[in-house]
Amino acid sequence: MSVSRLSLPVGVALLALCPAAFAEPFTLTIYHTNDLHGRTDQYPQLVTALAKARAEYGEGLLLDAGDIFSGTLYFNEFKGLDAVEFMNRMGVDAFVPGNHEFDLNDPESGHQALAAFFEAADFPIVGANLDFSAAPEFSELLGESIGTEPQPGHLYDGVILEQGGERIGVFGLSTQSSETVSSPGNVTIGDYRAAAEAMVAAFDAQGVNKIVALTHLGFDSDPSVGNDLLLAQHVEGIDVIIGGHSHTRLESPVTVAENDQGEAKAPTVIGQANEYGKYLGVMQVTFDDDGVVTASQGELLAAEDFEPDVEAAAMLEPYTARIEELRDAEVGVVLDTALANPRHGNGDEQSVRADETALGNLISDGQLAAARRVSPQTVMALQNGGGIREPIPEGPVTVGELIAVQPFGNRLTLMDVTGAELLQTFEIALASAPEESGAFLQVSNGTEVVYDSRAPAGERVVSLKVTENGELAEIDPARTYVIATNNFTAAGGDEHAALEAAHDDDRSHIVGNTDWEMLRDYLVEQGDVAPRVEGRIVDRARD
Repeated sequence: MSVSRLSLPVGVALLALCPAAFAEPFTLTIYHTNDLHGRTDQYPQLVTALAKARAEYGEGLLLDAGDIFSGTLYFNEFKGLDAVEFMNRMGVDAFVPGNHEFDLNDPESGHQALAAFFEAADFPIVGANLDFSAAPEFSELLGESIGTEPQPGHLYDGVILEQGGERIGVFGLSTQSSETVSSPGNVTIGDYRAAAEAMVAAFDAQGVNKIVALTHLGFDSDPSVGNDLLLAQHVEGIDVIIGGHSHTRLESPVTVAENDQGEAKAPTVIGQANEYGKYLGVMQVTFDDDGVVTASQGELLAAEDFEPDVEAAAMLEPYTARIEELRDAEVGVVLDTALANPRHGNGDEQSVRADETALGNLISDGQLAAARRVSPQTVMALQNGGGIREPIPEGPVTVGELIAVQPFGNRLTLMDVTGAELLQTFEIALASAPEESGAFLQVSNGTEVVYDSRAPAGERVVSLKVTENGELAEIDPARTYVIATNNFTAAGGDEHAALEAAHDDDRSHIVGNTDWEMLRDYLVEQGDVAPRVEGRIVDRARD
């Protein structure tokens, strides 16, 4: 989203830079990025943009606000180890993990890819509300609460960095929504406000009065899990927030100078640089002798306006060569018609997150086929709409296209659930309909869901049937059924609490390949593929 000067929330103001008003001001320069999401090919231009910015604005801290992981073939192939090479070259000073950094958790081995990313980093990782201590893969990387001499790749609540002869406190905060939209596993995520208050007090105790929160909360995201505006309003003592998660394009710094009661407070300056490496954020913040912000300025530098750095471009070449090889490999199936992936935000009347789709049917059918090879009594497969990301174009199908459709590498999971738990699962899936929800479930052939979106949430399912002995039969709440889904949904992703309860009760078992591989295998097995919407999911409100 983009925020203009004329559409700021109540209590938010912009401060102009007025150095002449202060006798000896200290100005902190910050360069920042966020939400690259696997766009490694953006780094050569970002390297140039950073060099030009440093030439104009001088030395400063370089901060990244998370979500390096997930979203492209680069990430699927290299798991962030390509990106970290460029981050090291640019000289990143601190990084906070975003929700997508937790996408690759394995129930048995944990976050091996994330641990490898951290180990390769030449910069510290900060997360005051993240607790990695119960995840053994991070045991060698745990640092003290505040790193006064932070070590590369180590985990801290916050760090003290020197800039222009001043000590700057930088701490991290990550969104609690990771618990439902990703797979943190043994990494726990605490309350962001409590963590922030503790960090301000800890820095104050060390005599640090210039404090930066590096956050992956979102500028104005869901208030139930927190955002940067709420953080600025509620926690005194934070001077700067460098954010990510909401992909907000803040063309210039936004300053919050009132608390949640509308009362004046010491200013907090917020910056965020949109998404996908499109921009390098630049911020300059001026402080008085007491460490209070007196002025700010900044801008977003568009990466496309800069030529790629020659050395960085050479670094990228072998990564891109591998990606192009993978992207272009054909699986041996030709689609006569493109399979759309509609979204309301794209102007489509229907959405993969609110309606049955042909592509959703195809993916679910592929999961069911794979599941029945392991457990023939599997009655249905469920695919969360939030996990289907791209369409498949007409023509020869490539590996790259399939990975783009399902980029998260989720694995086939079989579950033993009661009919009552299934009914509750569909109530959760349909709670937002006809509005979009990542929890909306696409279903496999032989399943029929009838609901009424006019009914109160939790009371919408009219009937739920599965095919048994060649005929549709109502789900029996007292019976136990074997179903298939992906490990993210099985563990309670997208707030699927009923499935999470079964998972926690050890009635969930990972048994198969990754999601895109199942889709590939099913396409090859079927040969001629022509999926369509066929009434598997019916809303009576539309009759």
